[in-house]
Amino acid sequence: MTEMKKTIKIFAVGLLVAGGFSSCANLDMDDDGRLTMDDIFSRYDRTQQYLNGILNDMPKVTLSYGATSTPMLAGFSDEAQDANDGQGNHVMSNWYNGAGSAADYASFPLTAKTINCWEHYYEAIYKANMFLENMLNPSDKTFPFDETMKTGWIAQVRVARAYQYLMLAKRYGGVPIVDGLRDVNHDYSGDRRASFEEVADYIISECDLALSTPDVEGGFTWITTNSVNLTRFVAWAIKSQTALYAASPLFNNGSSKYTWAVAADITKQALDECLAHGARLYDKTPEANSALNVYDQYFLTKAEATRGNDPETILQSTTQLKIWQYCGTPMNGKMKEAGACPSQELVDCYDMKNGQEAILGYSDDQHLQPIINQSSGYDDNDPYKNRDPRFEASIYYNGCQRNLNSPSSILYTYEGSNCALSTNVTDVRFTRTGYYMRKFNSYTSDDSHAADGYMPLFRLAELYLNFAEAAYQSSTPDTKFGNMSAVDAVNAVRARVGMAGFPTGMNKSDFERRYRKERRVELAFEDHRYYDVRRWKILEQTDGFVTGMQATKNSDGSFSYKRFKLADRRCNTPRYYFYPIVQEEVSKMLQQTGDNWQNPNW
Repeated sequence: MTEMKKTIKIFAVGLLVAGGFSSCANLDMDDDGRLTMDDIFSRYDRTQQYLNGILNDMPKVTLSYGATSTPMLAGFSDEAQDANDGQGNHVMSNWYNGAGSAADYASFPLTAKTINCWEHYYEAIYKANMFLENMLNPSDKTFPFDETMKTGWIAQVRVARAYQYLMLAKRYGGVPIVDGLRDVNHDYSGDRRASFEEVADYIISECDLALSTPDVEGGFTWITTNSVNLTRFVAWAIKSQTALYAASPLFNNGSSKYTWAVAADITKQALDECLAHGARLYDKTPEANSALNVYDQYFLTKAEATRGNDPETILQSTTQLKIWQYCGTPMNGKMKEAGACPSQELVDCYDMKNGQEAILGYSDDQHLQPIINQSSGYDDNDPYKNRDPRFEASIYYNGCQRNLNSPSSILYTYEGSNCALSTNVTDVRFTRTGYYMRKFNSYTSDDSHAADGYMPLFRLAELYLNFAEAAYQSSTPDTKFGNMSAVDAVNAVRARVGMAGFPTGMNKSDFERRYRKERRVELAFEDHRYYDVRRWKILEQTDGFVTGMQATKNSDGSFSYKRFKLADRRCNTPRYYFYPIVQEEVSKMLQQTGDNWQNPNW
């Protein structure tokens, strides 16, 4: 290793200390502000700080919502219409207007004017590569670590690196695989973008290497006492999601080895392993006035490293959400904006409590004429009555009780009411659709009391649904893979909230329609829908516009409801299946390799 490779300036963006060290004071740096790799890896405390920096990249990078008011990913999909849709040069208005370009990475989800997703993830990969280089190929000055601890750390960093590649591939498709350090004289002319299949191979192989590490105390374990550490659950969850994506139409044109059958095997094994080691769906009944139901309570729960209070969450963001402030209702003092306002299309996905579908589709292309399932009990004049318990736990609607300890705290959206549908696009505090987001939000939260929930990055319900999709696609909805069919997996998720299961005997087409609605409902606002419509290649059908619901208060105190369409979006064309690679990077690699790395249509 050359000295240039071993020496890093402490303030260099994205290198050693990004997220790794809490201050300069405890580094004992030389006067010139430099640390060598030997300085880091010859001391236990510095090595662990470096490791923590790598692990801290994971629970935060997919959190699409936080104190800086970065819009929720839901608003970039048909889950919601963001209240910033009328703000000039805002990322949301730019997105809806199709104004994104490869020269302006700030126009894309999960980015900001100072953050480039491509660079962000590769910087995280660089840190992981640096750690593994020094652990797997130690110098004579490397700290003599306990072997069990060392192999456990190596396993965690392999999983972290696999995760970063999954985040890249979901956004960009196939990407270059850089699995080691590069000399300053590296010849970039031989570099290339790997296929998605190759990236999937790499991700799964890294997880398998980590899982091959013995499960022993102090190593790579199922349970940890340190909330920063990664577990074997995470490795299996990454494998499950990777296999599902690799089998999906966007990434598999029929020639990939990741068939639906292969994905079914991998997702089932991941689910079985997690279940065998104590994972289960969260089922604690909430205390009076703390939450509406078990589903509501789950998303207000901070997971503990020991999993004692929450056996479902596999990996959770460490950043507490501020839904009350950035996705709030005007009933909250000091709220700033309504943020991602749930769409009518999402609301229509929620079944009735009796398990029957309420809305079967639309008879017009503007989604203003719903096809009502007449046998379900749905009442177009009372559209929110007797719906799936997850509806009330996820969405604030006209006439709902907002504060659970105050029956008089009713949220209304009719004209002139406390949370009225917005008629002024410059006021971002009011809903664009007639709905506000409730999921993750505690009615007790405000500027002096933080009680909102945390974003789950992986959880057991996703693994059930991943398996269900791969299973029905590879065979039939009722085919058993060991002890479970696709229908069984979906019904396990529905049973948690008391919803009747899907019937047996459904054909693939009917099951797929209901499965996709179920996935949309269970995983609402958790950063899945944006990617799901892309990997299914239905973006053109789903994201051209969304609709809302206008409530009108009648003279007798009752309400009538009318659907309306919001403005057309221009972010549902084929170019939006992938992020563009920043043009500056594309130009450099074109010069080096002779190949144009840019994604199609950018």
